[in-house]
Amino acid sequence: LHIAILASILSLIIYWIIRDKYRVRNLNGKHVFITGCDTRLGNSLAKWLDKRGFCVIAACATEKGSQELLSCSSLSLKTVNLNLADSNSIARAVMSVNEQTAGKGLFGLVSYAEGTAAAGPTDWLRIEDFRSVLDVSLLGLIEITLKLLPLLKKAEGRVVNLINAKGFMAFVGGGYSLSRWGMEAFSDTLRIEMQHFGVKVSIVEHGFFKAEEVNSDIEKYLFKLWNRLTPEIRDSYGEKYLVE
Repeated sequence: LHIAILASILSLIIYWIIRDKYRVRNLNGKHVFITGCDTRLGNSLAKWLDKRGFCVIAACATEKGSQELLSCSSLSLKTVNLNLADSNSIARAVMSVNEQTAGKGLFGLVSYAEGTAAAGPTDWLRIEDFRSVLDVSLLGLIEITLKLLPLLKKAEGRVVNLINAKGFMAFVGGGYSLSRWGMEAFSDTLRIEMQHFGVKVSIVEHGFFKAEEVNSDIEKYLFKLWNRLTPEIRDSYGEKYLVE
């Protein structure tokens, strides 16, 4: 019994030593760039890191999102406008990050994009429906990561990709699951390659927020897709398919 107690105490001490070793210290002056700060998750993360003392650069797709963040954060938090589907917008955001980090490099990049995804049976969709999702949730995130890698390497920083775990379940057609699996593969490859430069790459898998709103959005979109189908495809499924 005494040996078991001593072993437990020793294990606890080792745990605390290891945990403290990886704790980030001296947060002052460490810049973190976060995408998707109009969303609930990105917005909350930007505010939390700001309170912890990081120099947060929050990317928002809307002016409303930027103003909301600035109104309830410290003066060190900055916002930039970012449209992940637009390479020019990405270039402007990267230029802003370069200016704000002032040669110090980028301590962290948190990539997150969670918009309304075109989802439905595959033969209800057009190639444009796939592109509209992949351009933002995959290619846009990859592009901004590539352009920020020099700053991340300079600071021996870290990349954290937030991925909705439900996107790994391919229960419906569309680009959403493709983008989630694509970000997983991109992150795994980047992790191996960046080890040489001291840059860490992590994936954080999360679930849906406000599931009732998500379900409502999907239902509305399915009816929209149904209404644009050709008569031949509608007939092949039948009216009952949609209501079931």
